[in-house]
Amino acid sequence: MTSFPHTRMRRLRGSEALRRAFSEVSLQPSDLIAPLFLKEGIAEPAPIASMPGQFQLTLDELVKQGRELAELGVAGILLFGVPTVKDALGSEAWNADGIVQQGLHALKDEVGDDLLVVADLCLCEYTDHGHCGVLRGEVVDNDPTLEAYARIAVSQAEAGADVIAPSGMMDGQVAAIRAALDDNGHAATPILAYAVKFASSFYGPFRDAAEGAPKFGDRRTHQMNPSNVNEALREAELDVAEGADALMVKPALPYLDVVRAVKEHTGFPLAAYNVSGEYSMLLAAAERGWIDERTAVLEALTGIRRAGADLVITYHAKKAAEWLI
Repeated sequence: MTSFPHTRMRRLRGSEALRRAFSEVSLQPSDLIAPLFLKEGIAEPAPIASMPGQFQLTLDELVKQGRELAELGVAGILLFGVPTVKDALGSEAWNADGIVQQGLHALKDEVGDDLLVVADLCLCEYTDHGHCGVLRGEVVDNDPTLEAYARIAVSQAEAGADVIAPSGMMDGQVAAIRAALDDNGHAATPILAYAVKFASSFYGPFRDAAEGAPKFGDRRTHQMNPSNVNEALREAELDVAEGADALMVKPALPYLDVVRAVKEHTGFPLAAYNVSGEYSMLLAAAERGWIDERTAVLEALTGIRRAGADLVITYHAKKAAEWLI
């Protein structure tokens, strides 16, 4: 390798056309998935105070958003439900007429195959205690929770979900869901596993949006220790062995090393979830004029792609898609 002045790295940075032509990583609307919150019993969209620009949606508004995202070329929606009725088991999660099931039917009727509709599968939004599964005392009981997850998965698939995305971090959840789907005529429905989900402080705004904060305790017995990367690789391996079709790392920006490690270790299709706290930090700084929203958002999303994510789940999806097309 020759040195300066023969080698001048700036030659390929001298114009926008050069920079674009020699870009190593692309960011397109088709790389993005938009998380949306569908709330039962509201007459109009409700702003989420801790997530500027995001709303709890009515069914009509959800369908409208779905159509707009499809027209922008966004890859898909990750759908969360906020029911009016909650109980200890979270039984509304598998109600054939539940709020998420209504949303899945409506979205697929509107957008067909123009937009991927991914159903988040967990119980925290549906239980009156706010935990991710069935309790034994004040601890989530793993194996009875798997039975509930299996029922939810079948209900979501029957309502039209293109992909099931289990997020509870229960041991064996992918195997239980795969078996339930296969046994009930949904062998072709893929699973996007929240394989590596850390017990993160960056979820705070999401808990406002989904109304699923735990009434006591925390989720550190099932979500991962933020210090661990080797454990993340074991989690990913297990989900692959249990039948996952694609994997997810959550959160994204504080864990880009984990995104890279999981991608290189497994070679599997990989999503990274640019979570609510990451979103709200950028928006808060932009609102104060400390950063430029557009350039900062696109830089952050490009960084997640560069780390190895094939898809980025992000609340910036709609704006980013508008900027990119």
